[in-house]
Amino acid sequence: MPIKSFEVNSLDAKRFTKLGERIPQLRVDQNTAITSITAASDKEAHLEFRFIINYVGVGVIKLEGRIVWDGDATLLASQWLEKRALPNEVFGPILAATYANCMPAAVTAARDIGLPPPLPPPKMPPTGAKTDMKPSRGKDHKSSMEVG
Repeated sequence: MPIKSFEVNSLDAKRFTKLGERIPQLRVDQNTAITSITAASDKEAHLEFRFIINYVGVGVIKLEGRIVWDGDATLLASQWLEKRALPNEVFGPILAATYANCMPAAVTAARDIGLPPPLPPPKMPPTGAKTDMKPSRGKDHKSSMEVG
């Protein structure tokens, strides 16, 4: 994997409303941004990032940190300076790593300050809809508990 290390060095969480205050319509926006890229060596780039969850009008959670990328650092840094964009083969893993590492911290911070978790709720069938609750019988299905 081209990501050598990932670190969060700042976490800020604020709630703007009173605890228990009813919010009729809550909108939660997420944004991940790379704020800078520097080549530490020919093969190592440092990417500074910001991960923000905005509970519009209700609160905000912001994490900042650094990712160390193993690859053609000089090319990556020069492309960043020219276009302020990452190539897709770099952007995908960076976005995935940022989400995977920051979301658990954001969920914990949200709980600590009394905001709902910033995850979409699971899709549930409409109330009263009949569902087929039969277990899956795929090839990997085991009908009893086994110790292997």
